[in-house]
Amino acid sequence: MHNRKTMLLRLCLIQRQGPEVRSGDLPQPIALTNGQEFTFTIKRGVGTDSCVSVNYDDFVNDVEVGDMLLVDGGMMSLMVKSKTEDSVKCEVVDGGELKSRRHLNVRGKSATLPSITEKDWDDIKFGVDNKVDFYAVSFVKDAKVVHELKDYLKGCNADIHVIVKIESADSVPNLHSIITASDGAMVARGDLGAELPIEEVPLLQEEIIRMCRSMGKAVIVATNMLESMIVHPTPTRAEVSDIAIAVREGADAVMLSGETAHGKFPLKAVKVMHTVSLRTEATMTENDTPPNLGQAFKNHMSEMFAFHATMMSNTLGTSIVVFTRTGFMAILLSHYRPSGTIFAFTDDERVRQRLALYQGVCPIHMDFSNDAEESFNNALSFLQKQGMVKEGEEVALVQSGKQPIWRLQSTHNIQVRKV
Repeated sequence: MHNRKTMLLRLCLIQRQGPEVRSGDLPQPIALTNGQEFTFTIKRGVGTDSCVSVNYDDFVNDVEVGDMLLVDGGMMSLMVKSKTEDSVKCEVVDGGELKSRRHLNVRGKSATLPSITEKDWDDIKFGVDNKVDFYAVSFVKDAKVVHELKDYLKGCNADIHVIVKIESADSVPNLHSIITASDGAMVARGDLGAELPIEEVPLLQEEIIRMCRSMGKAVIVATNMLESMIVHPTPTRAEVSDIAIAVREGADAVMLSGETAHGKFPLKAVKVMHTVSLRTEATMTENDTPPNLGQAFKNHMSEMFAFHATMMSNTLGTSIVVFTRTGFMAILLSHYRPSGTIFAFTDDERVRQRLALYQGVCPIHMDFSNDAEESFNNALSFLQKQGMVKEGEEVALVQSGKQPIWRLQSTHNIQVRKV
């Protein structure tokens, strides 16, 4: 994932596999040609030139005659012609090479599998034991599964945030409640484009980004961003534009998947994404703030101070320095998109790692002194030594947020200090 100015910082996000429908194993790839008849069956262990198993027992019940079955998000497509109690007979519409364990979608439909499978619960327990920062929940259809996972994490006393992957047709009518229940969203465009008309995907991407920003939630755009770089050393110009559009729309992060998981040029792909994102951000001079930004923070005086700190920072051309124990104020500042970097000092390493996701935030771990001035001076000295600010440069120092540090609960302030 790319997020500007995060220093050498890691965050750990576990992406659960979720309820995927896949074809079974084949002894060798099968060449499917247009007009050919091909069958999918729920019988186990079938893998011939004309029939292959599916890992989902209700597959036959979920599809209907006339449905369009997509392989690997549309790399191949087959029309359902008939079905029996254990098999679905199809006609190949767009052929190709069918390999083992390919992902299957039905256009306009979602599988009736549970959002969290037994294997997922094992992965979740692994994440709790290893203190990951985020869970990405696949194929979320409603807010119920988010509440279920959050209740489980709370019961484990686990400080792990939940990112919902919007990738099924069923999630679209429930977008608002799903994102409200979560800590952020991922626009997973691969499966989304398979289950919905493909022309709807860019519109939905824009809507999800706008909704997340209005609620003060993180948003990630993922899938197919540099797909051609799986096999080629340079991207297409359309892919470069795709990254730039996601950045301009207000995504906190953009993410690679196959490009780095099994691509031939993983480092080049990361460099391209990083370079394009930084160049695009450098041209964004307007502070494009959604009109209803901050509705999630409307009960906090901090929202007003974040807004005015952003305006002050943009007017004076300064960076922002904030001290936080929970990450709340740094996240709020991030969603107002100040043009300067937000240097977020925290004494909690978990908070530091989590803040790496948010756009424009440079999180730094530092033990806080009981004396405010000493901590301010230590922070500015650190930034100067690291070359992040220069001597004589001005910075906006913000003291606000949910949890007071060196101030009374009712006292909030913004200072401009010279390094």
